[in-house]
Amino acid sequence: MAEPLYPLLSLARLRMGSDGAGVTTLVGGALCPLRCRWCINARLLREAPAEDVTAAELIERVRIDDLYFRATGGGVTFGGGESLLHAAFIRRFRELCPGEWRISAETSLAVPRAHVETALDAVDFFIVDCKDMDGEIYRRYTGGDAALMRGNLRFLLDRAGPERVLVRVPLIPRYNTPEDQARSAAALREMGAARLELFEYVIKE
Repeated sequence: MAEPLYPLLSLARLRMGSDGAGVTTLVGGALCPLRCRWCINARLLREAPAEDVTAAELIERVRIDDLYFRATGGGVTFGGGESLLHAAFIRRFRELCPGEWRISAETSLAVPRAHVETALDAVDFFIVDCKDMDGEIYRRYTGGDAALMRGNLRFLLDRAGPERVLVRVPLIPRYNTPEDQARSAAALREMGAARLELFEYVIKE
């Protein structure tokens, strides 16, 4: 079977407090099923050339921070784009990397269920950007289907457990209101989400 490849766009080293526990390296990858109106990576995803790498090659690139990962309980966070489009790669990375590294994935969950299932045992911590739980707000902002995200989130909370899932709930200028954000948070808690991060997008035009 051919080695899965990862379409690498960027590496951001020595991050703390934004991509999971401890010191992390954020691995940015190409491809995303959504078209979010205020996407901070839109230009990178559209214009930057991706470099296809194997799991072994990526491990060698991030190994420089092995000591920091082990000392702080950190590791590698896969971002994007949509990280779970590359779930098979993440599983292979988990098989090859040191067991002490913590693997996180930033995801919209706007992917087929099979991708979530593949990532389930390979990822230690999921950071879910739900945008909004309301289907119409979600569609207007992302162009996608909120039902897919909600179904995958229920599955993830049930199978991984709420302690392995952080759900980010943004207040998005022109698309939702503080009341919408509060309703999303309430719906997520009712669903079983225990770790929520509420924040506001800062839009510079």
